[in-house]
Amino acid sequence: MSLNLRIVSPEKVEFVGTVDRVVVPGASGEFEILTNHAPIISTLDSGRITFFDSEGEHEVKAMGGFVEVQKNSVNICVEL
Repeated sequence: MSLNLRIVSPEKVEFVGTVDRVVVPGASGEFEILTNHAPIISTLDSGRITFFDSEGEHEVKAMGGFVEVQKNSVNICVEL
């Protein structure tokens, strides 16, 4: 099973696709999102959003934002 990830910024859609896991810089510290993660909404601090898919590891540097996780869908809105 996998996660449906969508990362958007005010300028454009940065990424849409299926990933295995996502690591985000949460306001209370970095945390990892895996398949079947509990529903959550969290603010994000400045840092790296790292996600892993069939092609390997990818990274987006963000200046902040928020993440919503629900039913294996991860929506991230970031300021770059």
